[in-house]
Amino acid sequence: MKVVLAALNAKYIHTSLALRYLKAYSQREFDIEIAEYTIKDPVMQVVTDLYLKSPEVLGFSCYIWNIEETIKIIAALKQLKPGLTIVLGGPEVSYDTEYWLRRIPQADFIVMGEGEETFHHLLTEIRGEKRWHEVLGAAYRQGEKLVVNPPRQKLVLDTIPTPHRFAEDVPALPNRVVYFETSRGCPFNCQFCLSSAEVGVRYFDLDRTKRDLEYLVDSGAKLVKFVDRTFNIKRDYAMDIFGHLIKNHGGCTFQFEITADIMRPEVLDFLAGNAPKGLFRFEVGVQSTNEEANRLVERRQNFEKLARTVNKVKEIAAIDQHLDLIAGLPGEDYASFRKTFNDVFALRPEELQLGFLKLLRGTGLRRDAAKYGYVFMEDAPYEMLCNDVLSFDDVIRIKRVEDVLEKYWNAHRLDRTAEYLIRHEFPSAFDFFQEFGDYWEKRGWSRIGHQLEDLFSRLQAFLAERGIAGYETALGLMKLDYFLNHKFKPRKIWWDFTLGKNGQAELLRLVAREPGLLSPELAGTEWNERELHKWAMVEVLPFDLTVYEESGELVPEETLLLVLYGGEGSGGGDGAGARYYSAPLGQVVKGGSLGLGSK
Repeated sequence: MKVVLAALNAKYIHTSLALRYLKAYSQREFDIEIAEYTIKDPVMQVVTDLYLKSPEVLGFSCYIWNIEETIKIIAALKQLKPGLTIVLGGPEVSYDTEYWLRRIPQADFIVMGEGEETFHHLLTEIRGEKRWHEVLGAAYRQGEKLVVNPPRQKLVLDTIPTPHRFAEDVPALPNRVVYFETSRGCPFNCQFCLSSAEVGVRYFDLDRTKRDLEYLVDSGAKLVKFVDRTFNIKRDYAMDIFGHLIKNHGGCTFQFEITADIMRPEVLDFLAGNAPKGLFRFEVGVQSTNEEANRLVERRQNFEKLARTVNKVKEIAAIDQHLDLIAGLPGEDYASFRKTFNDVFALRPEELQLGFLKLLRGTGLRRDAAKYGYVFMEDAPYEMLCNDVLSFDDVIRIKRVEDVLEKYWNAHRLDRTAEYLIRHEFPSAFDFFQEFGDYWEKRGWSRIGHQLEDLFSRLQAFLAERGIAGYETALGLMKLDYFLNHKFKPRKIWWDFTLGKNGQAELLRLVAREPGLLSPELAGTEWNERELHKWAMVEVLPFDLTVYEESGELVPEETLLLVLYGGEGSGGGDGAGARYYSAPLGQVVKGGSLGLGSK
């Protein structure tokens, strides 16, 4: 019996851990093939590929991001092969199961919840006696009747074979995200999350976990994302894994979801003293700093302790942090969300993810949606549209914040500029992103594409029209940020150089002759004028950059900025990365009569 397990992943680089668990559990008795696609693949292309695999049983892993596309594929395949047995599983169909059987008449079975043993039992009955009523955790059709069997007991995790040892996965490991779990379940009861439906936390054997991680690293994996809902809930287990990965990382990066307000000081001290830069990334679900909103969704969180942990990790400087917010929680209006955003942005995470509440099937918040006046999308992803304290107009405006936050802060395109604007020119971080997002939408830019230089020129237009006091300072920082966004000398700029070509040439000639005038670091290098013309960009800023970077003080003094992009004199080559140097212009020219006039 040929079995194909399929999933539509959100992106090509993603992989389906669920399919690999199912195959590992049943492959000794059944011929199972994994077929992965993305939600952007054309439906007919996926249908054709699956049809040509000639499955007798076809299983789909269903989530909120792929269910609608999956339904289209199922409908087409069932028309082409009416005798094909279709099995659905995954969190999207594990709740309101009768609804899904009615909505997807082409589906023969649904596997609910943890699926390894249930799916194996179901395959055994499909091939054998067809005693569907004995398959705990399955739902099926009995003529016109829909039958939902009782749930199956949770598995002892170490009875599940490892999903990480398939030879066919090895060639793609360096270019794909590997999803990995050391435990199942969550100790918390947040009513917007499906993890609240499962009580308790179960762990895989520690030695087995280490062996699997070693195998993945030795096989070329470059990014492993742990899907444990709270990786650090069991301190000794987490410490053991951290220590093992520090010793055996092989250049791989590991990402964890942590609960920051329960992170123990000794764990942070250990990481500070041992974790190399770039080895670990932490994802911290803050969601809201509104205590009433957290109470209403049964979320326990001490923001003071959370902030202390995030700041301590930031001091370590070796671990990037990704902090999550949810707009639309009950009891949190626009003003409160503004405060939540500013509270969390003040921690300066490397990435701040702003998401919107989704009323997921199976969650307590969906059950109580009417209590809080929720209006939400009827189909996946069930995103909230408004509630009794947050209007749809408010939601629209917050989405504009999300848009420019992604483009400018999370993409790290204007770190210095954004920091200056937030500290000196706008009442708060939220106000900057909100005003800019409103301006962006008003100009219709959300409906057209953009290149890197467009992002800078559009910010310049916004700041000029708003009339900020430090416009020239912001413009100078934008120029530096633009230069540093390139690994190679940029061919295009979005402003008019302060100096004409003659002035730039004179300065490059002077730097080539006496590099120490600009920076002691350049004194021992051997840049010649030809190399500088090839590898350098030069501009004049209206303030002393060195003083500003060291103290935050703005000293109005014309300053020469030189940005180098590799080259022979630097000892580097193409793409060696941008490095910059600055010094007061008067110090560099030494009162000489250089041709620094305008164009």
